[in-house]
Amino acid sequence: MTDLVERLDRLLPQTQCGQCGFDGCHPYAEAMARGEAGIDHCPPGGDAGARALAAVLGVAPRPYDRNRGMHKPGELAFIIEADCIGCTKCIQACPVDAILGGPKHMHTVLDALCTGCELCVPACPVDCIVMQAGA
Repeated sequence: MTDLVERLDRLLPQTQCGQCGFDGCHPYAEAMARGEAGIDHCPPGGDAGARALAAVLGVAPRPYDRNRGMHKPGELAFIIEADCIGCTKCIQACPVDAILGGPKHMHTVLDALCTGCELCVPACPVDCIVMQAGA
């Protein structure tokens, strides 16, 4: 079972966004391996991801569930630093620790760590976080 979970987890985009209904990619992989979740729960993985998961599990392929969100190509969070008030709410919302900064100081996003999950965007009370195409 552990090998199956790892294979499924490697196919997932590692955004840790929660759109699948689980607390991250690994818990979703565990649920699929146990037969408790379908292959169609991951918008960041899109239809190609759902097909790859189906192949590993030996089930019929189907498109991802569009009711869970939109599939978007590689976006990264960007903080408009001049507007940042240093509240730290984005830091608390980021599941991969891609945002640096301290209380009452501007924050910045480490592009190499950002997964594009967008969880920081609604957390920002001054709307200074935008999503931009990844490099």
